[in-house]
Amino acid sequence: MTTTHTIDDELSAIDFCYEQGWTDGLPVVPPARERVERFLMAAGRPAEEVVARHPATGRECSVQSAAINAVMAGCLPQYFPTVLAALEAMNEDAYNFHGSTASTGGSTPVVVVSGDIRDEIGMNAGVNVFGPGNRANATIGRAVRLIIMNVFQMIPGVSDRSTTGWPGKYACCIAENILNSPWEPLHESLGFPSEVSTATVFAASGFYNIENHYTSEPEALLDTFADAMASLGALTDGQSLVVMSPEHAEIAASSGMSRQDVQAYLFDRANRSRDTMERVGKWPKGQPLDGLAERPMDMTENVFHRGRSPEDILLVVAGGEAGGHSAFLPSWSRGRNSIYQTKAIGVCLDC
Repeated sequence: MTTTHTIDDELSAIDFCYEQGWTDGLPVVPPARERVERFLMAAGRPAEEVVARHPATGRECSVQSAAINAVMAGCLPQYFPTVLAALEAMNEDAYNFHGSTASTGGSTPVVVVSGDIRDEIGMNAGVNVFGPGNRANATIGRAVRLIIMNVFQMIPGVSDRSTTGWPGKYACCIAENILNSPWEPLHESLGFPSEVSTATVFAASGFYNIENHYTSEPEALLDTFADAMASLGALTDGQSLVVMSPEHAEIAASSGMSRQDVQAYLFDRANRSRDTMERVGKWPKGQPLDGLAERPMDMTENVFHRGRSPEDILLVVAGGEAGGHSAFLPSWSRGRNSIYQTKAIGVCLDC
């Protein structure tokens, strides 16, 4: 049952939301009934339908609860199907919703949108793709965070035990720059039809800027990426999100390398020796090498890879056309506790 509060004016309503603890620290849009109803009409789904569940607390997020928080985040109704798709992706067991939101690792759900919906709702896939300035990107990501806090009660300092956190925990949502990508769209590479747009959710624990302005050699460029991915501070057998700028993607593809070729190259070279891993405490000394089929240790080379296979690298082209800057985002946890998930985005029915 939804509780209705009557507030004299909108500014007072904003203060009321603060007093109730419903914000992420920034002002929210008061979720007036008529606003919420527009979101429900856009979704075309029953208000009481459960979209996601919290396995530890048993809390459930209905379409209506999601709509209320999407309104507060500043979304427009046409963004709401993307919010719902992201929640459905997070609801998959392999994503590990509870662990990724409660852990000291401080991860955030990075939402990566692929497909025509990017243009339909005006998402940014280009310049400053991770930064401020685009309403769709900012508010879709923020809606996910408000739902995590308000519906599932993962509260910073209480149930969210992030040691440091990072600014991406406010909102982290980007769109794929399909127009400037040398490869097939991400959603097609993941097995979805070309006409279907998708939301992929990746639990990321931070952000590494990968800078290389001077090489035009694909292998030399990709060695820069592999070195960042093998950083001792980030190296686990978890998955990776690699957001490659169009300039870097053009260089990587200039010798005919496909997306899969790039993934294979990075996986092969993003590694450290067992001796190094043991020395810094990232691999317990003397631990036997049994069970290697489930570990990123190569028995022949005796090295520890980032991830367990090339498919563990989620490779996306996004960002401005100019500039030798890309990004690597390591997965949450000291191991392999969250696997990225992708869901189709439904059609907005009242937009």
